[in-house]
Amino acid sequence: MSTPASTLKPPPSFLADWMRTEGVAWLFIFKAVFAALLTLWIAMRLDLPQPRTAMTTVFVVMQPQSGMVLAKSFYRFCGTLVGLIVMLVLISLFSQQPVMFLSATALWVGICTAGAARNRNFRSYGFVLSGYTAALIGVPAAQHADTAFLSAMTRVAEVSLGIVCAGAVSALVFPSHAGVQVRATVRRRFSGFVDYVSKALGGTIERSQIERINAAFVADIVGLEAQRSVAVFEDPDTRMRSGRVARLNAEFMSASTRLHALHQLMNRLRLEHASLTVEALEPYFREVSPLLTAEGAPVNNAADAVHAAAQLDAFKAALPKRIRATRAKLDPAANLLEFDTAAELLYRFVDDLHAYAQTYASLAVPSHEREHGITRYVPKTSLLAASVSGVRAFIVIMVLSGFWIVSAWPSGGTAVLDAAAVVALASSSPRPTQMAFQMAGGTTLAAIAGMIVVFALYPLMDGFVLMSAALVPFLMLGVFLMTRRGMLGYGVGYCIFFCFLAGPDNVIHYDPSGFINDAIALVISMLACAVAFAVLLPTNAPWLRRLLLRELRLQVVTASKARLNGLAMRFESGARDLLSQLDALAAGDEALQRDALRWLFAVLEVGHAVIDLRTELERADGASIRQALDHVARLFDHPSPRHFQMALLATSSAIDNLRALLDTECQSRDERHRLQRMSSHLHFIRTALLDPQSPMASLGEHIGASHAA
Repeated sequence: MSTPASTLKPPPSFLADWMRTEGVAWLFIFKAVFAALLTLWIAMRLDLPQPRTAMTTVFVVMQPQSGMVLAKSFYRFCGTLVGLIVMLVLISLFSQQPVMFLSATALWVGICTAGAARNRNFRSYGFVLSGYTAALIGVPAAQHADTAFLSAMTRVAEVSLGIVCAGAVSALVFPSHAGVQVRATVRRRFSGFVDYVSKALGGTIERSQIERINAAFVADIVGLEAQRSVAVFEDPDTRMRSGRVARLNAEFMSASTRLHALHQLMNRLRLEHASLTVEALEPYFREVSPLLTAEGAPVNNAADAVHAAAQLDAFKAALPKRIRATRAKLDPAANLLEFDTAAELLYRFVDDLHAYAQTYASLAVPSHEREHGITRYVPKTSLLAASVSGVRAFIVIMVLSGFWIVSAWPSGGTAVLDAAAVVALASSSPRPTQMAFQMAGGTTLAAIAGMIVVFALYPLMDGFVLMSAALVPFLMLGVFLMTRRGMLGYGVGYCIFFCFLAGPDNVIHYDPSGFINDAIALVISMLACAVAFAVLLPTNAPWLRRLLLRELRLQVVTASKARLNGLAMRFESGARDLLSQLDALAAGDEALQRDALRWLFAVLEVGHAVIDLRTELERADGASIRQALDHVARLFDHPSPRHFQMALLATSSAIDNLRALLDTECQSRDERHRLQRMSSHLHFIRTALLDPQSPMASLGEHIGASHAA
């Protein structure tokens, strides 16, 4: 009797498990420390004035994946150059006027902080560095204006060296590529979506499960865009597919929105006992899931998706004719408007699903025509929230600058330039107050470790090898903290400011009072930033959540009024980006997350229908339809019972006008189909507003809207 092959496989070893988890973290730790020491050695060999600046840069840009390091290095270099140019201008204008110089510096840091809050990923980091570099170069150089240019040039050289060494070590020493993670995410998401399609169209999924799955989809969408934006820095093959990955994200968003809208509509029809419509369409639903397979087997990669795309293409081509045949056989008692609405949503879902499968299949080849004509993911950030971040940074810099001038504290400049970095870096964090406090704790630990290194170990060291041996355990401690969940702030504060305080220069100065003053200045500046985040319009206060929820609702206004070219992608990506921000603010509060998700569903359902309706309207005039769209936009802008009632009345009136046109015999077949599609979109908007699970349901209770159907 033969033993099954599966029983011959040995269980995963402890070492293999460790290598996939902790081993990855320790590899990053060793690579970061090696890159820092390599940078320090080269900087000393080149006789740069402050090798510790180059070493600090390594810890600032070092990331687990090569693409992340290269992307962060690119934006750091760009931000450094911009900050350098701005600071040279400010020094030339105000070097003899400390108050004017510091005010201009605070204003520039505020502008850059607002830009960092407005942007995403490492583009945000470029803005941070533009502000921080200006302070880092300008504050010390302004006190010695005669050497400002030379000081600025050497600082840029040190930063550039750190960038080059970090990128080289990350790319050449056991590299980890973001492109691999992108491919794994794409593959996992397609398989997960196939399973979701099967459950949703089969009616075997609960509301709570739908919410969890869609929340995971949002995280996947935002995360994939972040991964794609850094993977393009790694190799030409990844860059050749970058546009298709962006298209894949867009098509996945559209398909998942259509599926949810179709599922919700069918649920509403079941609640209203529209059994004739449900029974007529359910056979089509059961046919969709098997199409998303490769000859009956699950799709495991892009090559397998070719067959699935071909099956969907054939199904989509035959669907309109089959739907018309089913419609003709319907019992006269059936509500044709409900059937038309569900059938239209089914066709559009299949169309989006087919495009999604086609793009996934195209990834199997290096180049493809679907790489071109891409509408990019567009993140959405509140301009007001970004402006608040900028104003907060301006106030912090001004307060610390005023204290420096009044007290004449020797380390006051250190406090100012450190605050410029911390206030911008923490602004991009979902918990800026916690981040600033953690960095202060990490810096305190770095100060203690730095005193041991500088005053106890350095005097005993002779040569670079011994000095490196002394530094390794202290550097490893900081990087280890960076890899621990929930301790990133401690690790960042420790690594950066250990190098700042204790990093060796070519000529080491033993100045205990200066060291202690600088350490106190660093910690005080971080605590000042933490207090500012906690007091000056704190990000965890209800105001920001209400602001983001309003921005989410206004996506429907955008769908109603913005130009149509590329609107669908801007609308989809903006709505999901706002939800990701709301989730970060909720910090595990399930009630708040569920409320935000309900608003997302309402916005996506109505907004998509509005865009579809406007696309049909481009070819004809429809005053009543445009009026209905205006009322719907007004409702999402200012939700109230009155606006709710006006939106329902306007959509009902527009539907009646379209049905009256359909009853006449003068329209061509294409025109009748167009009128039917427009009626379906309006009917879906109306049913979405009346949905008892919609956040608009409470408005309907005031006017008895639940009986209006």
